[in-house]
Amino acid sequence: MKIAMVSPYDFTWPGGVTAHVTQLARELGRNGHEVQVLAPHSPSRQNENDEPFVALGRSVPLPSGGSTARVSLSWWLYPKVRALLQREAFDIVHLHEPMAPILPLCVLEFSDAVNIGTFHASYKHNHLYRLSHPLIKRWHQRLDGGIAVSPAALRYVNSAFPGDYKIIPNGIDLDHFTTKAAPWPEYQDGKINILFVGRLEKRKGLRYLLEAFSRLKWDLPDIRLLVVGPGSPDKESHSILGGRGLNDVVFTGSVPYEDLPRYYASADIFCSPATGAESFGIVLLEAMAAGKPVVASDIEGYAGIVTHGQECLLFPRKDIEALAQALGTLIRDPQLREKLGSQGRQTVKQYRWDRVAAQVEDYYHDCMSLANGRTWKRADKRGHTSIR
Repeated sequence: MKIAMVSPYDFTWPGGVTAHVTQLARELGRNGHEVQVLAPHSPSRQNENDEPFVALGRSVPLPSGGSTARVSLSWWLYPKVRALLQREAFDIVHLHEPMAPILPLCVLEFSDAVNIGTFHASYKHNHLYRLSHPLIKRWHQRLDGGIAVSPAALRYVNSAFPGDYKIIPNGIDLDHFTTKAAPWPEYQDGKINILFVGRLEKRKGLRYLLEAFSRLKWDLPDIRLLVVGPGSPDKESHSILGGRGLNDVVFTGSVPYEDLPRYYASADIFCSPATGAESFGIVLLEAMAAGKPVVASDIEGYAGIVTHGQECLLFPRKDIEALAQALGTLIRDPQLREKLGSQGRQTVKQYRWDRVAAQVEDYYHDCMSLANGRTWKRADKRGHTSIR
C-alpha cells in the first residue's frame, strides 16, 4: 500500500506523537509498504528522523493542555496539499490528531484515499473540541475509520465526536530498551537512583517528585534523583530546590534517543508523577522494557497500561505523602523492585511495534474493504454531499 502519515506537529521537534508517527512509519516500511510522512517543520532545525518526509508549512508554538504544540497555521498549504495528493494517489491517508490545525484539515479537504484518524490526546475537559466542533465536524465526517491509543483517548474524542473507534495502543521499540545498555559509571556509586524522564512542564509533576525526594533524603541519604528531559524547572520546583538545599539532584537536559537506555540502565526506580492530560504512558513502557520498577500517579492514561502491585506502585496524583511512601517502600525493598521490574518486562511485550503495526495494518484493510464494498456519501468542501 501507498500510505501518507500526516502529523500536525513539527517533525523536527521531539514529542510523543512525532515518535509514534516515526516508528509506525518505519515498521510499515519494513513490512513492504511505501510510506511518506507529511508534517510541518522548522527550517532552522535539522530533521533527525530517516523516514521519507515532506515538509508542509512552518510551525508556530501554541499553548496546549499544559504543553506547547508546534503546528502550522497557514491556509496557504491548500494548493500545495491538493497538488501533492493528486500526484501521489495514496491508498491510505493516516492522520494523527486529525482535528488539529491546520495541516490535517487541509489533507482531509482534498483526500480521495481511505482516511484513517488516530486520536492521541486526553484531557479532563473537552473545551477545545466543544468550541471548535461546529467548524470541524464536517472534516471529522470525512474519516473512514478512527483509532484511539487508549481508553482515555477514546473517552476524550467520543465525548465530542461519538463514533466506532478502534483502540490500538502506542508501540515501543522494545529492542532499543532491552539491549544491555551500559549504565553511566558516575551514577554507579552505591546510591539508589530514581529516574524521571519527560519535558519539564508543569503537568509532568516534577515539583511533587522533588518535594517527596526532599522528605526521603533526611532518612535515606544514599539516594539520587536523575531528571532527564528538555526545558527548565517551574517556579515551584526552583523554590523546592533552593529552599531545601537539595543535594544529589541531577538535571541532564535533553538527551539523544540513543543515550536514553543508559539512563534507564543507571536507574533503580522510575517515577512519573504526571498530574493529568496523559492519554498513555510511553515512558512507563520504556522503564518496563528496561526491567525497572515504576512509581506513577494514578491517572487514567497510566492506569490503562499498568496495575498497582504488578509492574508498579500507583499513588493518588499530587499526593506528596503517598508518593514519598511508595518510593520509600521500593528504596528499602530490593526484592520488590526486582519483582515489579520482572513483571514489567513481561507486560511490555504486547506493545512491541511489530505487534502494534500489525493491528494498524489489519484496521487499514478493514476500512478499505468497507469503503470499496459500498456506495457511500461524503460531505464536500461546501457542506453538500457527493457519492464516491
